[in-house]
Amino acid sequence: MTRTLVVWCPDWPLVAAGLAQVPSAVLRGNRVTSSSSAARAEGVRLRQRRREAEAACPGLVFAPDDIARDVRAFETVVSAIATFTPRVEVSRPGVCSLPVRGPARYFGGEESLATQLTRAVNQILHDRHGPPCRIGIADTPFVARLAAQAAGRAGGAASVRPGTGMSNASGAGGAAGVHIVPPGEAARWIADLPVSALGRPELADLLNRLGIRQIGELAALDEGVVGSRFGAEGVEAHRLARGFDDHALALSDPPPDLTVERELESPVEQVDTVAFVAAGIAEELMDRLAPHGLACTRILVEASTEHAEELSRWWRADRPFTARAMVDRVRWQLDGWLASPADAPSAGITLVRLTAGEVVPDSGRQLGLFGGPVEASHRVERGVARIQGLVGHEAVGTAVLAGGRGPSEQVRVVPWGDPREELPDARHPWPGRVPSPAPAIVHADPVPVELRDAAGGVVGVTGRGQCSSAPAEIRTAGRPAGVVGWVGPWPADERWWDPSGHRRRARLQVLLEDGSAHLLVLEAGRWGIEATYD
Repeated sequence: MTRTLVVWCPDWPLVAAGLAQVPSAVLRGNRVTSSSSAARAEGVRLRQRRREAEAACPGLVFAPDDIARDVRAFETVVSAIATFTPRVEVSRPGVCSLPVRGPARYFGGEESLATQLTRAVNQILHDRHGPPCRIGIADTPFVARLAAQAAGRAGGAASVRPGTGMSNASGAGGAAGVHIVPPGEAARWIADLPVSALGRPELADLLNRLGIRQIGELAALDEGVVGSRFGAEGVEAHRLARGFDDHALALSDPPPDLTVERELESPVEQVDTVAFVAAGIAEELMDRLAPHGLACTRILVEASTEHAEELSRWWRADRPFTARAMVDRVRWQLDGWLASPADAPSAGITLVRLTAGEVVPDSGRQLGLFGGPVEASHRVERGVARIQGLVGHEAVGTAVLAGGRGPSEQVRVVPWGDPREELPDARHPWPGRVPSPAPAIVHADPVPVELRDAAGGVVGVTGRGQCSSAPAEIRTAGRPAGVVGWVGPWPADERWWDPSGHRRRARLQVLLEDGSAHLLVLEAGRWGIEATYD
């Protein structure tokens, strides 16, 4: 089993944006995906909506969600780590891993290697005003990532006392922010962690409801029983709980038949042009894997320049790469090389090469009647990948149904190919949800209106969820319009357990005398038109 070292740079998107020292956060889909330590101290939490985060921390600074920027900035860190070993794999901006065996022998052991790596990376983070890095070493990449997080919580050098599975601070000779799990102790070390640490929220929720709350309790179950009850996902989680990881780092070179390259007729310096070429070779690599029912979870991105410079970087993903995802890695990596003073090529790119370093059974692509991918789906994926290669990743989006009570919450637009598991599940019960049909127009922000009764008084909603009086007219910008029919209200008391995110709203459908129908929302004592029906 290959020992793995994971380097984790906390709050990396904010470090890359230069905002790590101030209360700041990154938004994706109007929800917080990353926050600085100063923002967390004020009550900002992951998955909060923007208005909830601003309520918890007035003056919060928001950084755009730009993964290309994050990769460009992280390339300086990866380049520093690559001076210890060329076998560096990037999981995402801010997290990378490397096999320990060879570098540890050369640099005097695992602790010495971790100390020197910490010193080199922290020098870069200090220049960027970012928090210190965290390093975890264990038998598998999964446990090493958890060890790195434990180093962040411990705040100092740590090791594990054999036979106990408990962490112990090591004051002498250790580097701050390092956590080492001794060989053979991975399963014992993670046994007391909650099942949520496995990174599968739905499975963890189900296990908690069944009374299985710790990873060790899951590991004690029979694998056959777990497989019959929870399927393939449960078996994979069970293997992780027992200290096994199917995504161990590979030390050998990839087979040549899983390598696709393209020589350019003339040297190219524009990233978008190289990405357009990469779209073709990514499709060719997928076509080589598809007849064998395989998919790729680890790729090697290589480029050659007119001056015979050779650039390469490994990328890994938890889920199989799509062609679009491969093109994204090529674009991000080229941006990173161009932005890095140490690795910036001195001439144009003349060759691009993609190599599948690790393959797994592909269970996610529908095959056609005579084998191979469905032709229509194949053309769509290829066309979208080329468009994104030309105009950018965020330029092509797709509407995705999500959970929520209001119409603005039930449909999200996400970039094509991005994971959708983080979105709320529309299948769950949502008390207070407005019934069908869905409105035709959803306003970005509710249009302020006044809702009044026949006597001219303001209509409110009581604590029992009923209108205080019958609506008779609404006034928009001072212009009245009579109400001829109304249904509701539908009250919603959301996040009542969180004082910083508690919201009380009520929605009401109204039909006006001009024939138009609207969905009104009442929040903080003010009515607004949230949506309009066709």
